[in-house]
Amino acid sequence: MKLLSTKNTDSLLLKSLSKWQIKIFFIVAGLVIGITALVFTRVLVDELIRREQQSIKFYTDIYRGYTDPNANIEQLAFLIDKITPLISFPIVLTDEKDIPNFPYVDFTLNIKLDTSLSRNEQKEVLIKLVKKMGSNYPPIIIEDNDKKVLTKFYYTHSALIDKLRLFPLVEILIVAIFIFIGYIAFSNIKRSEESKVWVGMAKEAAHQLGTPLSSMLAWLEIIRYSKNDPIKIEETISEMASDISRLNIIATRFSKIGSQPEIKPENITDTVENVCLYFEKRLPHLGRKVIISKKFDKNVIAEINAELFAWVIENLLKNAAEAIENKQGKVIIKLEKQTRKKVILTVEDNGKGMTAKQRRQAFQAGFTTKKRGWGLGLSLCKRIVEEYHNGKIYIRDSAPGKGTTFAIELAINKK
Repeated sequence: MKLLSTKNTDSLLLKSLSKWQIKIFFIVAGLVIGITALVFTRVLVDELIRREQQSIKFYTDIYRGYTDPNANIEQLAFLIDKITPLISFPIVLTDEKDIPNFPYVDFTLNIKLDTSLSRNEQKEVLIKLVKKMGSNYPPIIIEDNDKKVLTKFYYTHSALIDKLRLFPLVEILIVAIFIFIGYIAFSNIKRSEESKVWVGMAKEAAHQLGTPLSSMLAWLEIIRYSKNDPIKIEETISEMASDISRLNIIATRFSKIGSQPEIKPENITDTVENVCLYFEKRLPHLGRKVIISKKFDKNVIAEINAELFAWVIENLLKNAAEAIENKQGKVIIKLEKQTRKKVILTVEDNGKGMTAKQRRQAFQAGFTTKKRGWGLGLSLCKRIVEEYHNGKIYIRDSAPGKGTTFAIELAINKK
């Protein structure tokens, strides 16, 4: 396979595109991503609001059944018990004058009241909340056969919808960083060798966005085809929240570029476990049939920056998955205390492996065995592990056709 160095890549770009064409490409790409994020999020938010309104309508229809003297009370109670755990948005029941029903804990849902407050203070808090709810959504009114108001259901959307509305802002912020880095890099590509790294960082930003964005599109499709499965929808919404949190982590990572990260005692087992759990559910969306096998010592504490160290694990897992070409892909990640002073983490795959020459060049910036890429992943890993964490990263074993094993050594926190 032909290996692409940074020098060859830069030369190819300069021949095919002028600097102004590249700058325009970055700007257009940023605008397209930003507009797509806005439209996609708007459609998604509207769909979730519609589903929540269907849930509250069904919920109130069950309550309305209590006004029927011929209703089966036991069946209605059974339905209430089943649907209540599936509702994730706040609800307050009031009388016809919009005064919350007492006891408040029995007539509210998904609302945390401060129990240290007096009854009147709790009532005032709920009255203010009811007014706010009413300004967003009209209440659902339950009446008896004589049109007398029995109760009102005030509600609002779930917290997830508020987070989703912030998603385009996070997306646009990251895209803006991506464009800025790309613009600066290409403006100075002939003057400084450092520009090559910044171009790679811009590419890395786009690469980092790929996983959560691909997952978000997949989750949306799952929601569309799970209209009659509320439990599946709730599970999918939870995963979407993870992807939104993931985008926030990406923004935080890139904001730390050029500054000294905070290193403190962290449970490295939890950090590695969280990265593995995230990728296990998203590898199928990326077109990879890979099994991640985990073997961890529990509660290993080390001096790390959790966000940056998680970035290292992500790069190693991605490299391992992308190196696997057969149908029975497997990645084994181990974390164990080697001595009282040292912990060792290994990532082993059954991919295509590397030659001796490739192993020597693996951690050099610009080196890659992929047809696409800037070869910055492993060089970033080396910098994060060895310069920021005073650790060691190396290739323990690799051979063509026999896979690769990466190893990371860190000092254990003695306290």
